[in-house]
Amino acid sequence: MPISGASVQLRVPIPEDAAAWHRLFDDPDVMEFHGGASHDLAHYEEFTARQRAHHDHIGVCLYTLLDAAGEPVGFTGAQPWPHEWGPKGEIEIGWRLGRAHWGRGYATLAAETTLERARAVGIRHVVAMVAAENARSIAVIQRLGMKESETYVSPVSKTRGLCFRLDL
Repeated sequence: MPISGASVQLRVPIPEDAAAWHRLFDDPDVMEFHGGASHDLAHYEEFTARQRAHHDHIGVCLYTLLDAAGEPVGFTGAQPWPHEWGPKGEIEIGWRLGRAHWGRGYATLAAETTLERARAVGIRHVVAMVAAENARSIAVIQRLGMKESETYVSPVSKTRGLCFRLDL
């Protein structure tokens, strides 16, 4: 069932969100385009801490996405591209939701909110990297008005990734 209303709740991740992200993403369907395997809790503890640092440093991060009851359903937001390959030095938007929350409109609404927050802190340009086979995320990217610009091959997985761009 699609979510109603024109807004979503995003918060800077708190330490407790590491366990929520670990639980939500411990699913092969969710991790299909993110290495295929789940990460341990320590990974998410470091990841949420890094997002808090991004928020302090650049004003945006990968935020915890909350449902109407205030429960985490995933994350969405923006962060510096974290790899040595691809759009190095650029701000990437992205999202990941627990499987039970797919198809409800969360990703698009949260990404639109992320773009508003990025504009508000003076970010003028964002990218989105997505696996070429990830039709769901490509659909969100297209709804945001982003345009495909480059193709990269991951040096680790050897999979093709598409880079989309949007001027804010």
